[in-house]
Amino acid sequence: MKFPLIQIDTFTDQVLSGNPAAVCPLQAWLDEHVMQAIAAENNLSETAFFVPLDDGYALRWFTPNVEVGLCGHATLAAGEVVLTDMEPGAAEVAFQTKSGILKVARDGDNYVMDFPAQPAAPHDAPEMLLAGLGAAPAEVLAGDDYIAVYNSAAEVAALTPNLDNFMELDRRGVVATAPGSDTATDYVLRFFAPKNAVPEDPVTGNVQTELAPYWAARLGKKRMSVRQLSARGGIMTCEDLGARVSIAGQCVRFLEGNVTL
Repeated sequence: MKFPLIQIDTFTDQVLSGNPAAVCPLQAWLDEHVMQAIAAENNLSETAFFVPLDDGYALRWFTPNVEVGLCGHATLAAGEVVLTDMEPGAAEVAFQTKSGILKVARDGDNYVMDFPAQPAAPHDAPEMLLAGLGAAPAEVLAGDDYIAVYNSAAEVAALTPNLDNFMELDRRGVVATAPGSDTATDYVLRFFAPKNAVPEDPVTGNVQTELAPYWAARLGKKRMSVRQLSARGGIMTCEDLGARVSIAGQCVRFLEGNVTL
């Protein structure tokens, strides 16, 4: 049995940067343990699998150790594969997922995702969170993740967190964020998800569903330029649409091949 595997660097315009995602187009679902094993073999923060439906595609995402309910960069990558290989004349593609219908559309060189907003709320800072961060934030929010808000991008860049502490928390991961340090960037972030075998994610789309509503309200603007301060780095444009969040970025193909089982 053979099927394609395409590795794509997302939220970047050049290979070897941004966040790599593997995409496997299938004609029918594989056994779940097989998809999980393929994701572990790829050892990327996410591997996306999709199958055709009558009116779009069904999409699932796996980290090296678990299936997740929402992933941004691998959705962007799956959209690039469909709109480049399967439906090159289409303007957008709709994916059925555990998080509802997610659409990816073309916009010049960008691919634009439409995700549900998931605003976070102010929260007391757990001691394990503060110990793991090693530097006290100005504010803490909680949603799917703990969000540590700092006063400057330099503070976020300087963090050297103790990831063992984050394993003990009752949320998916930890986001560190701050206002941008230049006129081209509205806010910055880093994201740590050791529970999902992702010590530090290179670039993270799904946490923008939590961050965009916060920063839109704080900055007084709907459309924002975002930079992730990981070693690989990445950029995206987010827009607060109320109940939804638009997340846009570029994709570059790095590797194409076949999986043989």
